[in-house]
Amino acid sequence: MDHHGFIHEKLDIKLLILFILSRLSAPVDRGTLDELCQRCDEGVGYFDYSDCLGELMASGHITEEDEEYTITEKGRRNVREVESSLPFSVRSRALKLIAPVEERLARAAMLRGEIENGEDGCHVALAMSDAKGEIISMRLLCADEEQAKKMRKTFRRRAEEIYGRIVEILCEEGEK
Repeated sequence: MDHHGFIHEKLDIKLLILFILSRLSAPVDRGTLDELCQRCDEGVGYFDYSDCLGELMASGHITEEDEEYTITEKGRRNVREVESSLPFSVRSRALKLIAPVEERLARAAMLRGEIENGEDGCHVALAMSDAKGEIISMRLLCADEEQAKKMRKTFRRRAEEIYGRIVEILCEEGEK
């Protein structure tokens, strides 16, 4: 089978996986990692890629927890030493593809949503932070856990809009 692109060997695929994971600030799911690796270079085949991912986990270069992948310190050390052997065009493309993913991961890290079941019912605790600290935090009583999950999901999707609307409502002048 003809391979196009710069990456043809399993060692190169492993290096690409480590390079990508080393540039992400948080764990990433399998689908995202698959897409990033395969869009970086046409030479990365799915089956070779899957084998390499498994081998990197077995060797302790990456870990998988809750269906998300993270590079280990061993993986970081190794990729730092040899990442320059990845073709410049592949590294550049990887960095461009990583940018929006990293932006999404950074946003997700600023949002918190926890469901609490207690004697007084089901609550959802929601919070949004920025680099300086917490912007908003609220704890809401919910009818049940299903409603709490829906509220958490909506907050994660629309946190900035929700915050803006709360501020708008609180700043409205009351009727005289």
